[in-house]
Amino acid sequence: MLKWLLTLILALVVLTLCTPWLRKYGLGRLPGDVSLRYKGRSYYLPFTSTILLSLALTLLARLI
Repeated sequence: MLKWLLTLILALVVLTLCTPWLRKYGLGRLPGDVSLRYKGRSYYLPFTSTILLSLALTLLARLI
C-alpha cells in the first residue's frame, strides 16, 4: 500500500512540474478538456489530456 501511495505522489509531482512544458506542445488545450468559471474561481478538468497521457504511459511501460 505504501509503495502505491509513494508512486502516486511521485507521479503527481512529476506531472505538475512538466505541465508548463506539456502546455507548450498543446497538451491541456485539447477538444475534450474543460475549463469552467464559477463564482470567480476557475476550474480545469483535463479529460482528454489525461486519457492521452495514460495511453502514452501504458505504451511506454509495455515497451520496457
